[in-house]
Amino acid sequence: MNLEESIKLAVESLGAKLYDISTVKEHDKNIFRVSVTAEGGVSLDKCAEISRMISPILDVNEPMSGEYVLEVSSPGIERKLKKKEHFIASVGEKVRVKDFSTEVYKGQLIYADNEKIVIKTEFGEDELSYDSILAASTYFEW
Repeated sequence: MNLEESIKLAVESLGAKLYDISTVKEHDKNIFRVSVTAEGGVSLDKCAEISRMISPILDVNEPMSGEYVLEVSSPGIERKLKKKEHFIASVGEKVRVKDFSTEVYKGQLIYADNEKIVIKTEFGEDELSYDSILAASTYFEW
């Protein structure tokens, strides 16, 4: 079992779902970021509980060389969509998608499966295959 699978099992045992794992460097600090979701949202207490649960896993399987900070949080209202599961879970939300020709599609995600997505824009419906997507995220209009 790899590190991501171990973290996923730990997160799910606490009633949440693993959304994403990333490693970043901010202000000369290495950060191992674990994003989680849960039915009804993710509270600060839930993040702390998950952090306590996965810390021993990271002690055994160090995710980064040298010192790092573990950060457990919700992916937020505006979040990156990287996996097919992210798109499928975001049907009905507003999305911004850039394809490899750098065309930007902005509108409501009305369909997503394991092959493609469909976005309803002001100009109609656009269908995109996952292999044509360069970057994507949800967005919120204030």
